[in-house]
Parts: sequence; structure tokens; C-alpha cells
Amino acid sequence: MRQAESIPLKIRLKRGAWKAPNDLTPADLAAALIERHSEPGLRWASLHVRRDAGLRASVVQKIFGAQVHVITISPERFDFMTTFRPQFAVTTARERMESENLWFSITANFRYPSGKPMGWVYHDGLRHNNPFGDWSGCFFVKGGKPFFGPKSLEVEHPGPIQEGSQVYPAVMKNHTIFPYVELKPDEFFDGSKITYRALGGMRRDGTIVFVLSGDGGVMNVAEVSEIARKLDVQHATLLDGGRALQYSIRTADGPWHFTAFNTLLPVERKPLERQLSPVYIGVRRKAPPVVGLAR
Repeated sequence: MRQAESIPLKIRLKRGAWKAPNDLTPADLAAALIERHSEPGLRWASLHVRRDAGLRASVVQKIFGAQVHVITISPERFDFMTTFRPQFAVTTARERMESENLWFSITANFRYPSGKPMGWVYHDGLRHNNPFGDWSGCFFVKGGKPFFGPKSLEVEHPGPIQEGSQVYPAVMKNHTIFPYVELKPDEFFDGSKITYRALGGMRRDGTIVFVLSGDGGVMNVAEVSEIARKLDVQHATLLDGGRALQYSIRTADGPWHFTAFNTLLPVERKPLERQLSPVYIGVRRKAPPVVGLAR
């Protein structure tokens, strides 16, 4: 019997056919996106996905469905930041959204078992946590502009970091997926593992793109990276995912929240213990410009 890792993810096209990400054209993917919410500067759309992994999986997917979500955000209308509680106490995407009046929030850094974040965290121009030397990706804001991608971007764009998190691993630069994603996916990270994934990327025009597992939409690193590439993402990195993944998005009908299994359940057994995170990326709508009073 084939291992689940060898069974490709498939995306439902507009006319009902199913194709793996590698077999899609950018036009196929754009047409397959189903809009869930749209407002100036922000769009949330979904892809129906499946993985042909036996009768049981097929039945579950037919009943409950499986989705990958794509969220695009314009930095011209939204500010990006890190958000966390004092002393890096663990928190949730829902709590960050409510306390910071955010339009979108998502897990950022990986964490130690103690809950402390792994890697640097910047907020309001100050570094609040030490670097982690081997991390290959980052989110940062310089000059008010957000970046997602490999750590080399931070060097290439001079100036102080205003907001930021070290994340892992970087998967793409200049529209090219790094070779280790396909050739050595398990040498430095569990790249072939099928689990909840979160990718943050940016297009050449600065638009930020998130490709996120939804209910049942588990992926390996190559799959989420290829979806991003077909969405015209230029640079990209993964954010913390797996059992830790949480994100929230504000919509016209009220906030919508995703939490990976177990993130909110007080289960004591080791395989099922909660995976709460201390640091999140937050997105807030910019205040409208102040119009001067007429003399």
C-alpha cells in the first residue's frame, strides 16, 4: 500500500476536474479559487482539495470537504506587525485579533517546549528575543513595508527592522523554489510530512499572499510552495504550522477562526497536548488620512 506522503494533493478545477499543483497552470489555479470574502485591499478565497488515500479518506473528504485558503493583503491599506502578550505568555489568534483590533492574525515563530519563541522578534523597532542562528526565513517590516521570504532579503533591504519574526524554512526566492524543498525535504525539516501548513509570501508589487491549510487541507512543503509559485509569489517562507497553526480573519459576517486539532483542548496526553504559540503576525487596517480643515 502506498504511503500517504507519496499520494499527491489534487485541486478541483473550475469545471470539476482534479489536478496536482505541479500539473496546474497559473490560469487553472486562478479560476479554481472560490471567493469567500473581499474588501478593499483584502481578499480571502478557497481551493477545494483532496488526496486519494483510500476509501476512508475519500468518504471523510466527501462529507466534510478539504480546503486550502488563499488570503491576499495590500500593504497600501494594511499595516503588518508582530503581536504577543507580556513575557511571551502563550495566546491565540482569536485573542490577538480581539485585543489588537486586527483584520488578520496568524502564528509566527516556532517555540521551545517552555513556550518561549525560537528566533528574533521585533516590535515597535525593538528586539524582544534573541536570534536563532540556523533559521532560514523571516517576516519583517522596514520603512513600513512588509517582507516575507529568505533571510537574505533582510540584508538586501537596508534600514532598521520595525516589526519581525524569524520563521522556518524559507522556500522561494525570485519565483524559484529552493532545491532542498524537493531534493532534501527531511534533512533539515519534516518537508515531506503531510500536515497543516502556513506559507507567507510576497509578489513583486508588494502584495502579501498567505497559503494556508484549512479543514482537511493538509500538505507537504513542496505542495504548498508550488501553489504559491503558481499564484505569482516572488519570495516565500513557511510560518509555524502543524498542530500549532492558528489564524483568524475578520469578515463582513464576523470573525472566522481556524485552529489545528488540539490547539485549544486541555488534553494531558503527550501526543494530544495543546500547541499554543506566543508570537503572532497581525494585520490591521490603516487609519484613513486626516483631511485638513479649510481655512
